[in-house]
Amino acid sequence: MAPAIGSRRLTVLREFRPHGLAVEEADGEGAPGARSPQDYDYFLFDPALAASPVPDPGDGASVSGADGDHELFVRGNQIIWSSGSRVHKRYVSPNTVIMASWCRMDTISDALLCVLQVDTLSLYNVTGEVVSIPLPYAVSSIWPLPFGLLLQKSTDGGRMVSSSSSLLNARDLNRPNKEYGLTYNVSCQANTMETDSKANGAIISSHLILKHPLEEPQATYFEEKEKLTMMKDFDEKTIWTSDTIPLMASYHKGKFQHSVWQIDGANYQEAMNENTMLPVSCDISSHKCTFRKIWQGKCPQSAASKVFLATDFDGLPIICFLLHEQKILLAVRIQVDDTTEEAFGDIKSHMSWNIPAFAAVPVVVTRPRVRVGVLPFTDILVLSSDNDLLLYSGKQCLCRYTLPTELGKGFFSNCGLNSVISDTYSDLKITSIADAVEGCINVTCNNGLMLRCSLRKNPSSSLDEHSTDVSYYIRFMRETLETLHALYENLKLNILRKEDLGCLASLLCTIASSLGEHTYVDYYCRDFPLNLIEFPSLASTSLRTPPSLFRWFEYCLHYGCDSAKLEDIPTLMRKQKVSALSWGRKVASFYSLLLGAERKGKKLSSGLYCEVASGSARNIEELTVLAMVAEKFGRQQLDLLPVGVSLVLRHALDKCRDSPPDDWPATAYVLVGREDLAMAKMGSARKDNGLWNNDNLTLMSVPYMLHLQPVTITTTASDIPISEVLNSEDSDSVYKPIEDGMEHIFTSTTQLRFGHDLRLNEVRRLLCSARPVAIQTPTNPSVSDQDLQQQQLWNFAQRTTALPFGRGAFTLATTYTLLTEVLVFPKLVLAGRLPAQQNATVNLDLSSRSVSEFKSWAEFHNGVAAGLRLAPFPEKMLRTWIQYNRPSEPNFTHAGLLLAFGLHEHLRVLTMTDAYRYLSQEHDITTLGLLLGLAASHRGTMDPAISKMLYFHVPSRHPSSTPELELPTLLQSAAVMGIGLLYESSAHALTMKILLGEIGRRSGGDNVLEREGYAVAAGSALGFVALGHGSDAFGFMDTFLDRLFEYIGSKEVYHEKHLNATTADDQSGNTGQMMDGAQINVDVTAPGAIIALALIFLKTESEEIAARLGIPNTFFDLQYVRPDFVMLRIIARNLILWSRIQPTKGWIDSQIPETVKTGVSNMSEGTIDSDEFDAEALFQAYVNIVTGACIALGLKYAGSRNGDAQELLYAYTIHFLNEIKHIPVRTASILPKGLLQYVDRGTLELCLHLIVLSLSLVMAGSGNLQIFRLLRYLRGRMSAEGQVNYGLQMAVSLAIGFLFLGGGTHTFSTQNSGIAALLISLYPRLPAGPNDNRCHLQAFRHLYVIATEPRWVQTVDVDTELPVYCPLEVTVAETEYYDETNYCEVTPCLLPERSVLKSIRVCGPRYWPQVIKLTPEDKPWWRSGDKTDPFNGGVLYIKRKVGSCSYSDDPIGCQSLISRAMHEVCDMPSARCSNKPNSINHSANRIDQLVSTYSANPSLIAFAKLCSKSWKNRCNFREFCSPVLYECMSKDRPSLLQVYISFYTIIESMWEHLKIGHFPFYDSLFLPNLKVALAYNEAIVDGRITDGGIIQSTFLESLMKRVGDIFAELPNLKDNLHRYLTTGRWPDAQNDVVILSWYLQWYNIPPPHVVASAVEKVRPRVPAGVSILPLLRLLLPTTHLVGLMEIEKLQTTMKA
Repeated sequence: MAPAIGSRRLTVLREFRPHGLAVEEADGEGAPGARSPQDYDYFLFDPALAASPVPDPGDGASVSGADGDHELFVRGNQIIWSSGSRVHKRYVSPNTVIMASWCRMDTISDALLCVLQVDTLSLYNVTGEVVSIPLPYAVSSIWPLPFGLLLQKSTDGGRMVSSSSSLLNARDLNRPNKEYGLTYNVSCQANTMETDSKANGAIISSHLILKHPLEEPQATYFEEKEKLTMMKDFDEKTIWTSDTIPLMASYHKGKFQHSVWQIDGANYQEAMNENTMLPVSCDISSHKCTFRKIWQGKCPQSAASKVFLATDFDGLPIICFLLHEQKILLAVRIQVDDTTEEAFGDIKSHMSWNIPAFAAVPVVVTRPRVRVGVLPFTDILVLSSDNDLLLYSGKQCLCRYTLPTELGKGFFSNCGLNSVISDTYSDLKITSIADAVEGCINVTCNNGLMLRCSLRKNPSSSLDEHSTDVSYYIRFMRETLETLHALYENLKLNILRKEDLGCLASLLCTIASSLGEHTYVDYYCRDFPLNLIEFPSLASTSLRTPPSLFRWFEYCLHYGCDSAKLEDIPTLMRKQKVSALSWGRKVASFYSLLLGAERKGKKLSSGLYCEVASGSARNIEELTVLAMVAEKFGRQQLDLLPVGVSLVLRHALDKCRDSPPDDWPATAYVLVGREDLAMAKMGSARKDNGLWNNDNLTLMSVPYMLHLQPVTITTTASDIPISEVLNSEDSDSVYKPIEDGMEHIFTSTTQLRFGHDLRLNEVRRLLCSARPVAIQTPTNPSVSDQDLQQQQLWNFAQRTTALPFGRGAFTLATTYTLLTEVLVFPKLVLAGRLPAQQNATVNLDLSSRSVSEFKSWAEFHNGVAAGLRLAPFPEKMLRTWIQYNRPSEPNFTHAGLLLAFGLHEHLRVLTMTDAYRYLSQEHDITTLGLLLGLAASHRGTMDPAISKMLYFHVPSRHPSSTPELELPTLLQSAAVMGIGLLYESSAHALTMKILLGEIGRRSGGDNVLEREGYAVAAGSALGFVALGHGSDAFGFMDTFLDRLFEYIGSKEVYHEKHLNATTADDQSGNTGQMMDGAQINVDVTAPGAIIALALIFLKTESEEIAARLGIPNTFFDLQYVRPDFVMLRIIARNLILWSRIQPTKGWIDSQIPETVKTGVSNMSEGTIDSDEFDAEALFQAYVNIVTGACIALGLKYAGSRNGDAQELLYAYTIHFLNEIKHIPVRTASILPKGLLQYVDRGTLELCLHLIVLSLSLVMAGSGNLQIFRLLRYLRGRMSAEGQVNYGLQMAVSLAIGFLFLGGGTHTFSTQNSGIAALLISLYPRLPAGPNDNRCHLQAFRHLYVIATEPRWVQTVDVDTELPVYCPLEVTVAETEYYDETNYCEVTPCLLPERSVLKSIRVCGPRYWPQVIKLTPEDKPWWRSGDKTDPFNGGVLYIKRKVGSCSYSDDPIGCQSLISRAMHEVCDMPSARCSNKPNSINHSANRIDQLVSTYSANPSLIAFAKLCSKSWKNRCNFREFCSPVLYECMSKDRPSLLQVYISFYTIIESMWEHLKIGHFPFYDSLFLPNLKVALAYNEAIVDGRITDGGIIQSTFLESLMKRVGDIFAELPNLKDNLHRYLTTGRWPDAQNDVVILSWYLQWYNIPPPHVVASAVEKVRPRVPAGVSILPLLRLLLPTTHLVGLMEIEKLQTTMKA
């Protein structure tokens, strides 16, 4: 069934019969039976298609026929061109005509008639001249294009057709081309090679293009992947082309697919092609004709029966495919960019849809004289399967067309139809439509009759049709009035369209007057009083009330949406989604949602259509915001609304700003003014694109904020004063900028966090190794003094070589590098300078010591530090950049760089070929760094290629037949550790078995002294593989534990019979077990085995394993256990019993066996004699137990900044330090006195520094000043006393780096892998020198990077994009030790681990609240670039409230009392408006300064400047502006400034201009706007709108009173009103007309006929002397009481 739409009648012009048949009959060739009726063809066309510039004056046929169509009739070899009933031209061809078409070619103004024959293409000019082109190939069809003719070759098109004449001889090339107006260079075609190549290309190509009659057809090409390929597909059959825009439609019968191609014949230069070699020609044919596919679609097994071009409702072209089998019309909308009449830009498909159709043609009906570029505005006429003829504009069905039924026999006789046909005319049905030209078509009926009909009404109708035409035009004008009135109401809601609105009102007033719609006329005259006009009406007077959106808004606010009249919304706006009325529809739908309309899908109960964006809505305001987002109605659009109408929508936005839902889209947050939440919602996308690069966000934002770009000045090292960088130690040196690897650390973030003191400068000084160190010596040194200098230099060299450890941690991931730059390494300077001798430089003596060997490992660590400072790249580090930084000769620095890249997981980009190149250099340290780096990059992946590389460097795994390889033990240790990292947490059985054997195997390397380090590496690797798996890691291998405990030296064996068989099969001829006779050398194997057990059973709470790792509880057993092993056992036990670690002294005391505790206590008190047992062993065990417990405590609370753990570890540090050297620090006594009597100083120093390292673990990244002072003291103390030990200096350097980890942006994680990495990094055997790797490979000290997490967060002001201070409330989830806890942090700060973090809330009165809710998960912190990171890489955007200063500008909040400051400015008006210039300037400056201080909003700042400087003499206005500014700033509603000022200026200018008789505006649109605002105020008071208003109600009420006072003071107004209500006449004077229109609008007085009707109804019911006001109130409910009183007064006067 056809849709419910209007109906139109076809205008029948005549019965149609091809005129060519009549011509043949006149020639005697058309006798019946002479020819078959089907062997001819014809087509109708617009005469403009073949318009001749010089018509024949004697040819009467040049005048168009009745309907203006021309006809081309083809039969055999004859062509007849006729117009109407006259023959225009005749053409006779030598052969049968296959196809004929009109075409225009480049440089030729006339149209050409192209006639295709079997072997010839003939081109006829309109003047009759012909050019024949022989075709050496079979051509099946020809198709016109805007610039030439397209030739479609048949399937056997490659076959040459024999011809008696050659291609060149067929035309007279020497003849000048005068008739075509082209100077044609014939010599260019004389090139035989060129001609042959073009001919070959034309033979191969399936489609040819002819651009000029004197050219040869050229091959065509299609664009694919930015390459040109010759079109050779003969199955791609052309079914349609356009002669106006370069488009072609084709059908591929093999793929069953339609395609649309853009044809470009002028933009691609001739070039070499991989298929053919076509040299460049010098004529216009030196361009390729290129096809570019813009759309394709599958279809049934046959091509479309018809293809034509139409236009959508907005003028964009539509290609229509009529699929006859499916009975549908497929419409494909085409987007044309940058189109002009001469050239076409990029064309692409936009969208497609289907229309049910049996037949379809393009027609020009709705806009007959409108053109869009070169295209006429074309509609679609569709014949449905139900024989309904429907007119479409795009996808919109406009109306139905039917054959006329009311016409009589006179019509048929006039048209030459017989009476039989006229009798059956009313029963005819349309079966097909064809031959459309402009607005005319051929209609075929079910009885075979073909009629030529017009879709547009013929103006020259007969007299008997006059009444029908009048009725038609009345209906048409009424529909036009309704449609344009809907547009009028739509434009009234856009303040920028007032000029257009006035013109439209004038037109509507004319239409309404002609139709007798006096109510409409009155409506428009009230809006625009100067449009008064009167016309004779064509219809009877109508009393219809015109729809009014302002009236509907006002009624909704008074009584609710459900009570408002739907008739006040234009019908067209309610019916469907019309783009021209979308503005008003959107606003009305928002009002509907806000004021109680029910929503069913996309339809509202008010009859309007409304989209709603995804997201939750807890109230109607939030639902309205989502609707505004979905309808793309943002702040820019809100500013275009009348201020009164926008007030309700601003109210909704304001109520949603405080705490909007979490699941809103970013555009919704921008709309409500929460750009901070929008930035958080966008996540990592904003870093690349920015906030305002998104079109949707730009649409929602405030327009004057779009182009503001904040200027951020980043603090660098060069900005720091020299005096702040240098201290007393360096005060005599001349400061010079130097690359020390830390120059980038001074950023806006670090300055915000640590900028209040000089701690960062001090850290940089302490960790700087690029400058000579100061040596204090006498002014005139002697020989002994020179030796002293060398000794000091050697001691300082120990410290300098340890500095890269701390510098790497301090600068961890703090900078980026350009991938086009070489990485710069800071220098390691071992020289000194003499301040007493003008900073003379003293070099370290090379004769006594090998400095190059001394610096080797230091250079390695320096390379690691340089690499660690590079933050993880947003994308993978380029492989070429790593190779670009590879030196020509291998060195230690690059080896360290490889390890750093591996720890950052950058080495994933390296291929095995790259790794082989490094290995082939045979540089041991480079190989070491590569193995560890690759394993760290592929941690936990078990990558087989990396695994093979690592096992290759473990000689014990080589087959016995393999020749012995001399691999250094260091390299083997690195390979073994790499295996552990690669197989992390996999519990891989074979790997575990291998690593277990490696713990007890003697190293086959060059240094047997390093076998303990190898065993530690193997044990650590085994712990990594089975990390945290506990007993589950061993499975059926139940002897693993026994073997590990045997390595420790435990006497408890549970599976003794299997011990010797466990690794017997793994023995190699090159290696053996570390045994002394039948016993294992536990001094070598114990550390590795203990670490393995600690990591395997990490956090498993295994009582059994912890018990077997117990401490000897007798004096005798203590003498046979190494004290450092006791420390390891304590660490291992507590890592296993993880949950029992407590930051209390009692817990540490519980770790000490009672025997040891009692013995130490008695010895310190002198109650027992030390001869009874080994007192040294007792005290050694005691300090190691305490130190081990402190290390376990540091690991448990690593990165937590736990206050109890900090105080406890600090107390132990001070007590150990007091035992070595008394310091003036008082703490509670927690250790026995006199430890130095029984424990050597080296052990105490080691324990002290291990506890300091544990303390730095707890406070990692905090930059705690107390601990930093302690570390600085330890560094200076050793320097002063001359006792410098490399291992202790390394500990201090690492501790400083940990304390300021990543410049304060990183801290440590307590995930299993993090604890394992920290344990290996802090292994409690410190090296004795820079080259000491005996007990622990120094490269392992950098594995702490695995445990680091960037848990810092900084708050950035979303308006200025500058980091700011802000208090955060952090919520930590409940655990078994404490309840859910809230505490406050000030950003920049570090956050707790992800496993306990529950929520983050922006608190405080200065910034808008924001809550980030999290689910505590036992997962690592989010990685850089992770889209799920709620903190966007550590940046939390916040928005400052207007009226508050930032915490850096106002730390204690005393300046945020804006009310006091503003009242100070606003009081004393007499002084402010006095004639004293100083007073005025002072007040103006105060307003300007205050606004710019408390707000960054440019509108407020600009208005404050205007108020203070430009309006100095307008005191009253300034008095109004000051409190308005205060109102907008104190409540953070800067958009209300527009509302206040608009209303104030309108009312004031209204009164001022009334006094002088000059009006700034001659309309009354501002009054309905103000009435909507007053209705909003009443809705707030009555509670229909909740949560209070956003504008002061007293201000609106004062405006209402002001308007009433103005009307009360006008003298002639009442007389004009009475005359208007009595006679319906408006005043004569323009000013009086304007004032009367204002009065009628303000009090909502109906038109005179409505008032008269109401009075007529009331008068009989009211006795004399009784007021008629109550009944008038009932009949005229919307009229104000003042207006009703004037009506009553008028009636009283008339009676009198």
